[in-house]
Amino acid sequence: MTMVAMTEGRAAQPPRVLVVLGMGGTIAGRAANAQDVVGYQAGVVPVADLLAGLVPPEGMRLEAEQVANVDSKDMTPALWQALLAAAWRHLQRPEVAALVITHGTDTLEETAWLLHAVLQPRRPVVLVGAMRPASAAAPDGPQNLADALTLAGDAVAQTAGGVWVTLAGRVFDARAVRKVHPARADAFGAGDGGPAAWVEAGRVRWLAQPAAVSPHPDQAARVQAVLTAQRWPRVEWISSHGGADGALVRALLRQRHAAVAGEDADAPLAGLVVAGTGNGSLHTELVAALADAEDQGVTVWVTTRCPEGEVIPGDGGRARRPFAVTDLPPAKARLALSLHLLWQQAALS
Repeated sequence: MTMVAMTEGRAAQPPRVLVVLGMGGTIAGRAANAQDVVGYQAGVVPVADLLAGLVPPEGMRLEAEQVANVDSKDMTPALWQALLAAAWRHLQRPEVAALVITHGTDTLEETAWLLHAVLQPRRPVVLVGAMRPASAAAPDGPQNLADALTLAGDAVAQTAGGVWVTLAGRVFDARAVRKVHPARADAFGAGDGGPAAWVEAGRVRWLAQPAAVSPHPDQAARVQAVLTAQRWPRVEWISSHGGADGALVRALLRQRHAAVAGEDADAPLAGLVVAGTGNGSLHTELVAALADAEDQGVTVWVTTRCPEGEVIPGDGGRARRPFAVTDLPPAKARLALSLHLLWQQAALS
């Protein structure tokens, strides 16, 4: 009796909304013929067309919004702001249960991490892409998008919230995910770890219970600082390597001086992320240039260029200057430092 009454009560309620935001990418790409899976144009097919024939999770209805339709290699802070604004707006709606974002794979890991860091959503936000265009003879986008809808409606994901990525039946969390192959359908990995879950035949199999998201106390102010900034602090990403003599750092410092003096229209250099060799070790000549940069007000973070693992705290070849170390991979560390500096400017922790 109780179970029937509860079921009837739920059925009487209006369906919750699953919003699908379109950003373009290969999943929305088209080529001249079905055999071409390389020479296509990304960001052509509208997101509403991608949803044709797909069924939302039980008790939900779909809404679609085209935020952009671009090749993700061309993502910019302005496009990220537009996506963040749309996502934040929909997450304020009490009837919205989850978001799905169709996105190109080239910078998907950056966008996923940015959404995670800024929005810290209590409801699931799922990013999905494809490695073959919509015009391919065997496109992977439709199944990937179907899996994303399944994940967005999953009870565990609904409880945990957070930002997730799914491709080829695998689910990754935003912090760990990275693109590891230029062409395979299963092009994403998670560094030392594997997927957080699998989507199999319309159900999600979690390998571990994900922790529920706990937003930052100043979350709303942090979001607004990101959305309203005319310019995000300029952070560049460089690598240590054989022959790294610091010339690139010195060139960036010259640009910084020119920008501060009003002689360069670009934003002045504010931070540097350095992908060190091995355990974050840096070429001796590069260390000297980075020390000069730090002395001139540039924030320096060091990570490793290795595809797996994190820098273990210690000397690491940095005896002349103990630069700050981050456990994020370079692409995400660059965004993290830009956000850190932006929130610092806004007097937010």
